[in-house]
Amino acid sequence: TGGHHPAQEGEVFNMRYQALCKLGCGAFATVWLCQDMRKKKHVAVKVLKSREGFAEAAQDEVALLRCVSSMKRKDRAGENIVCLLDDFRMIGENGFHILLLRLLQLWALGPSLRCLMGNYTAQGLPLPFVKKSLQQVLAGLHFLHKRCRIIHADIKPENVLLYGRDKSLQRLLPDRLDCGQRTDLRLQGPGGDLGNQLEESDLMSIEVKIADLGSACWTYKPFSKEIQTQPYRALEVLLGLDYGTPADIWSTGCLAFEMATGECLFDPQPGKYFSRDDDHVARIIELLGRIPPQIAFSWNKSTKFFSRPGALLRISRLSPRTLHSILADRHRWEKREVTPFASFLLPALQYAPERRATAAQCLQHAWLSA
Repeated sequence: TGGHHPAQEGEVFNMRYQALCKLGCGAFATVWLCQDMRKKKHVAVKVLKSREGFAEAAQDEVALLRCVSSMKRKDRAGENIVCLLDDFRMIGENGFHILLLRLLQLWALGPSLRCLMGNYTAQGLPLPFVKKSLQQVLAGLHFLHKRCRIIHADIKPENVLLYGRDKSLQRLLPDRLDCGQRTDLRLQGPGGDLGNQLEESDLMSIEVKIADLGSACWTYKPFSKEIQTQPYRALEVLLGLDYGTPADIWSTGCLAFEMATGECLFDPQPGKYFSRDDDHVARIIELLGRIPPQIAFSWNKSTKFFSRPGALLRISRLSPRTLHSILADRHRWEKREVTPFASFLLPALQYAPERRATAAQCLQHAWLSA
């Protein structure tokens, strides 16, 4: 941006970029598909809302993105992270600055992984594609964690973008995506029919990138206790404990299960006498077993969930089940598929963050390369 005045930068931006359509929106920003009139290419422009209190968060996101871009140039790594090209500042009607981030050239950028998963809800995505995508997500996380010292803090299907040079990806691109539209867009086949699935050869030509550092923070400077989207929230975050890069690995484990089965690993719901968080902790215990007292009671507000070691305060009846039984009985996986996948997944869901597998360790697991 070169230190120009926000009004001047706004004029430069408006002369260079033409907004085509809205790609999506969230609590803090909207993302627009724009035409770069100078380079004749499409770009994604993230417009951070000009509301009081958002400025500091916007500056934090810019700092994080700049760090990623700098480390990518230095190490020639981090190819699985959406990068920042530049940023602009403009003055909004209310006097607050609007921050615009120009992100990733869109010559091959597609929608999110969530859009693709919407076409495979019955059985999950083909395992070869699941493995390939997880390798790329984990490689991106390893780069963020080790080289950039960044916690992404919101790994989920919506924040993993598809890209590739193959034309098959264009079948996933909507003509227009507004905020009110569904995110599980249907694939459109050659004859215009909906609900088709890509051929596996076409699917395997698609790559993925981690996007949206809007919730991210430095490993040495967490910005908030409230991180991650609920179904992908790590146990330590639920319990209000300190968190680090292992929180991203927990979310990635949840993502892996959902990609492979078409079903959320944890989908907590509130009840008449208990909260969504209560149900979430209960579902975790049902699948992974009793939470050790040194973890459950290491928080000074542990009585929010537990009446005594091993006992939940508001939910008394649990239905224990194993990952093996869920895969074999509910999803009809064969034992030869269940055992290696469970062996990959369970280390990513260790209760103690220091014992949880790292991104590098997950990448070395035999299941990913089988």
